[in-house]
Amino acid sequence: MKPLLQIALDHTDLVSALDTVHRVKDYVDVVECGTILCFCEGIKTVSVIKTLCPEKIVVCDLKCCDAGEILAKQAFSAGAKWMTVVCAAPLATMITTKKIADSYQGEIQIELFGNWTFEDAKEWVKNGITQAIYHRGRDAQAAGQGWSQSDLDKMKRLSDLGIGLSVTGGITPESISTFKDINVKVFIAGRALSAAADPKKAATQFREQIDKYWD
Repeated sequence: MKPLLQIALDHTDLVSALDTVHRVKDYVDVVECGTILCFCEGIKTVSVIKTLCPEKIVVCDLKCCDAGEILAKQAFSAGAKWMTVVCAAPLATMITTKKIADSYQGEIQIELFGNWTFEDAKEWVKNGITQAIYHRGRDAQAAGQGWSQSDLDKMKRLSDLGIGLSVTGGITPESISTFKDINVKVFIAGRALSAAADPKKAATQFREQIDKYWD
């Protein structure tokens, strides 16, 4: 399956986020209500974005680590299709959150922040969780941390387990080729799209690179 293109709305206010949505929504497949936006403006952002983009997959990036049932009901009832859970969350939280997701025909994504093992990943798959986000965080980017061969090897092992990966963290069109041997489900772009002078051109460049490496 050809990777999808996702815009991450990591704004601190809803007005700025909506401005970005209006500029890019016709050129992406997935719209993410980012953690920062959800914390600053609340879960209402999901329903507002879903109303503006009814045909798009909407992600609620809560990075849930507890109270999965409550948070999942809030996210999915607001219109989210996917919701994130951190890899450090107890398996019980993941299972509970997935149960709610299933009831809304949605899915959960495991955010691979911090420590996790491939034994953990096998348990996720065993319990029907088949999405994860391989994330190079803001602080890592600011410190100049790039994508290593170790990262790519881990991604390959995860995809071999049957996990569809979303890849994020300073992704640009030029970096797409780095992941050509990985089963990427989604490429997540933030400022590369939201801060682009011409979002359509930027999205087209992403798609040209995706088309080049995924038939």
